[in-house]
Amino acid sequence: MTAALAVTGVLLIVLGWETRVQPVVGVVLLAVVVVLRPRPVRLPKDAPLLHRADAPELFGLIDEVGAAIGTAGVHVVVVDPMANAAVTAYGLRGRRMLVLGLGLWEILSPQERVALLGHELGHFAHGDIRHGAITGGALRTLATWLYALAATPARGPLDWFVNAVTFTPLWAVYGLLVLLDQLTLRASQRAEYLADASAARVGSTAAALGLMDRLLITETVGVELRRESVAAQTKGGRGGREARDRAENGLWERLAARIGVVPEREYERLRRVAALRGHSVDSTHPPTHLRRRAVSAGAHAGQVEYGEARGAAVAAELAPARAELARRVIRDHAR
Repeated sequence: MTAALAVTGVLLIVLGWETRVQPVVGVVLLAVVVVLRPRPVRLPKDAPLLHRADAPELFGLIDEVGAAIGTAGVHVVVVDPMANAAVTAYGLRGRRMLVLGLGLWEILSPQERVALLGHELGHFAHGDIRHGAITGGALRTLATWLYALAATPARGPLDWFVNAVTFTPLWAVYGLLVLLDQLTLRASQRAEYLADASAARVGSTAAALGLMDRLLITETVGVELRRESVAAQTKGGRGGREARDRAENGLWERLAARIGVVPEREYERLRRVAALRGHSVDSTHPPTHLRRRAVSAGAHAGQVEYGEARGAAVAAELAPARAELARRVIRDHAR
């Protein structure tokens, strides 16, 4: 669709000078093409970035995990405060990026962290179709089209006219997006099962299952971070700067301590609720209880060790990002 708009815009400009209106329409179409053209993923500008020279121990761990499951490591690690993790390719050269959420990383045991890296790198090893340049690019482009064509609040005749003109294209794009989503859903869910198998192989079966348990309480992590932010800003008053500074120090340790005291019976309750309600991380993931069943079918001791010395070295490399994101959480998370 974007290519058709580009060709139409060029033809209107080149061949329509006699009417003087067609070149104007062609310029508008080319402007739309510039906005909606497929774009490669870019590195975020507002998040701490770690390259190999910044964190050799962390990248060494990532490389070891990647080698164990048959893939290469990553070129950059993006650290954010949320309870998540993801991998993708960025830039025209398709370089690899790992998004490491401290809200998840900090509440995991050492071997669960290895399992997390194994799961994410497993998407590269097994070829998740939604991470590919063509399908992933198509999904992103269609989402951009959907956003651009979305109806605006009708405050006058012009808004009504625009909404009427865009109605058919809007639903055509929506239908195509849903179709592509459904066509790739099974492949995406299969990739999750294979990534789980990679997590168990490198971290251990117990670590992979423990990681899934932590995914059941990610909402609690968000609540705890928000509570820390609200408490610091409420207690601070006019002396809020000192209160915020105190709250920033040890934020991630306090989060890990609070999550660490969640009893096993609560995890068991959450597992049963997840099975009854069909809980999944999102629409692209299989139900969590089915993922647990698949992982439990194997018995892996774990191929990559994450001992105390390595953990301390990785923690030291993450320290600047931890401090920056703690400051951001305390000062902005309550808003």
